Amino acid sequence: MKALWASAAIVVVVTTSAVAASHTSATTKAAVEKALADPARADQAVDDARRHAAEVLEFAGVGPGDRVVDLIPGSGYWTRILTNVVGPKGHVVAMWPAVFAKYATKPVAALQARGFTNVTYDVQTTIPATVAAPVDLVWTVQNYHDVANNGAGAPALEAMDVAVFKMLKRGGAYVVIDHVDVTGAPLADGEAKHRIDPALVKAEVLKAGFVFVGESDVLRNSADDHLRTVFDPAIRGHTDQFIYKFRKP
Repeated sequence: MKALWASAAIVVVVTTSAVAASHTSATTKAAVEKALADPARADQAVDDARRHAAEVLEFAGVGPGDRVVDLIPGSGYWTRILTNVVGPKGHVVAMWPAVFAKYATKPVAALQARGFTNVTYDVQTTIPATVAAPVDLVWTVQNYHDVANNGAGAPALEAMDVAVFKMLKRGGAYVVIDHVDVTGAPLADGEAKHRIDPALVKAEVLKAGFVFVGESDVLRNSADDHLRTVFDPAIRGHTDQFIYKFRKP
């Protein structure tokens, strides 16, 4: 199946905002490289190449001292990297909004056992999700499509995007990564196939007041026909994915 994976790792950025990045690209690159090389994460490093971890994080522009929300962090793969990228002067909030709270028990216990001193585990009990202080980056990977599940639909996406807008500092970034669905696919596809039309995501996020900064194609895979569920053995782990970056003006 690895033969289906795109052979090149190319970042395409479309700049539509005059807001300056918090870090130089060199600062971000150095912090990311150091974080990925941490021996303590040797057990997960095997996935770094497939996930294009370095390119994705450098595109996000995260760096030392940043406050980051890892929104719906799954098993904590990205949380474990981000904790080292932001360093001792930064902070990571691993956040499970109320509707995802039931998925938090196991990953929270596993992450807490690692003794990170700059991570808060925030299992929310109220809607909408909130943070105690504004952050530099809200980051969510392969979760956006799930927010509309169980009949929640577009209103749930709108509520989440508005909540994220409020979490961010002025100039803060919102990065959304998800599995690509066919053009024009209804939101209901997300529940069955765990995919979403990128155009729909962009429209929803912009509606909340964000400015589109750019996209990266490092996770794109032209061999994925977008028709299968992401758990189909023929494509699992190698789906076509979009990476969008937005900014709060």
